[in-house]
Amino acid sequence: MVRLPTLTQSRARDQAVAVDLTAVVIAVTDDDPRVLVVRQGDNAQGSLGWPTGVQCWRDTLPSGPFEPRHRTLEAGLRAWVEEQTRAKLGYVEQLYTFGDRDRELPEGVRGRRVLSIGYLALVRGARPPTVSNAVWQNWYRYFPWEDRRVLRPRIVGQLERTLLRWARDAASREARRAREARLAVTFGFRAAWNDERVLDRYELLYEVGLVPEAHRDGARPWALARDVIGDAEPMMADHRRILATAIARLRGKIKYRPVVFEVMPPTFTLLQLQRTVEALAGLRLHKQNFRRLVAQQGLVEETGRIVTGTGGRPAREVRFRNEVTLERLAPGVRLPTARRTE
Repeated sequence: MVRLPTLTQSRARDQAVAVDLTAVVIAVTDDDPRVLVVRQGDNAQGSLGWPTGVQCWRDTLPSGPFEPRHRTLEAGLRAWVEEQTRAKLGYVEQLYTFGDRDRELPEGVRGRRVLSIGYLALVRGARPPTVSNAVWQNWYRYFPWEDRRVLRPRIVGQLERTLLRWARDAASREARRAREARLAVTFGFRAAWNDERVLDRYELLYEVGLVPEAHRDGARPWALARDVIGDAEPMMADHRRILATAIARLRGKIKYRPVVFEVMPPTFTLLQLQRTVEALAGLRLHKQNFRRLVAQQGLVEETGRIVTGTGGRPAREVRFRNEVTLERLAPGVRLPTARRTE
């Protein structure tokens, strides 16, 4: 006798949840933060700003489904990263679980509910991947408005004009004030810039419709597809959202834990340390105050060697103290930003 599935069984099968593991692998080279991505070919859609049907490349973070062969979630993540990029991970921590229903999904799981578990991984040195479609990209390629090491990025003016127009287009005076307050908190328009609000800024741009992912996902935003920010490259699925979460987490952690150790070489100069922190924070720091804070917190010690060929004066070589490298629970690096006028 053939047993037919009950209505309850059918619903359970339809609501089956797949678990996807996604890695944000970060390194710092040449004074810029790098993220490891896998380039995938795709037939472009007109809503993404490319001519319909044109073969193009889009970047995706290393990822894959959690399978029975994986002993743990983290073991599965490491296996997928190594398989797709040949990179072996060291420091790894879980970020967040993403499960929005109306987002683009990876091939093979469309039609199912997918939970993406994001992880942050830090490595020393962006070694060239041995896989042809795995590359290290500057993370400001995807978030150019986040790099405030320059006085005022050109894209900030473009965003300010469009977002203020969005605020003025509110249905009521109260709604307009609420939008203006949100812009002040997220983008620092007529207020202070908060380097940790990376995800909030991306979510706002998604809601308004200034990133192509909003049009791709059918979100019906305020802005038209032609208004999307052309200087910021999109990513597949919700990987730019996951990357934004990782950047925000890392920017917060470098202030209270010395996680910057994970991306530094064994020995370095104080200028190299400052440039690395600046790259991650997207801020220009006050040199003397930065060095004073590093000394007060006892993060580093001198090796006794002098480094030449730095492009300036010879510099003392330092390394993180043993207590920092072993415990990794010591205070982080505070960010004494340089004063400047825009």
